Amino acid sequence: MIRAKVWFRCAAMHDPVQPILLEPARIGWRAKLREVDLTIERPFSGEELTHRMKGWITVDPEEFCRVVESRGWLKVFDDGGLVVEMEDEAQLQALERALSEQFGDQVNLEPMLKHSST
Repeated sequence: MIRAKVWFRCAAMHDPVQPILLEPARIGWRAKLREVDLTIERPFSGEELTHRMKGWITVDPEEFCRVVESRGWLKVFDDGGLVVEMEDEAQLQALERALSEQFGDQVNLEPMLKHSST
């Protein structure tokens, strides 16, 4: 399994940025007839986090997701950062080419090094 961090071009500052989930989404209810003291917390999926970036990044998140889904899976990593997972190096290279063709330098992938346990 290969993982790569996703870096988008920020629409406001034009720097590379990686969306990160700082806290899970917190959902509750407002009841009409009584108080409902119930909430659920759930992290966004990789696609949900990407779609929330619309207007903040220079590419269309929906188009980006379409390009990625043919070669890998968007995930929110343990540290909250957006990553793409692929089966092997060939898929990573194919995805990098497809992203470059579609978006130029507006999206980049940064392969994550595997940490060996000592």
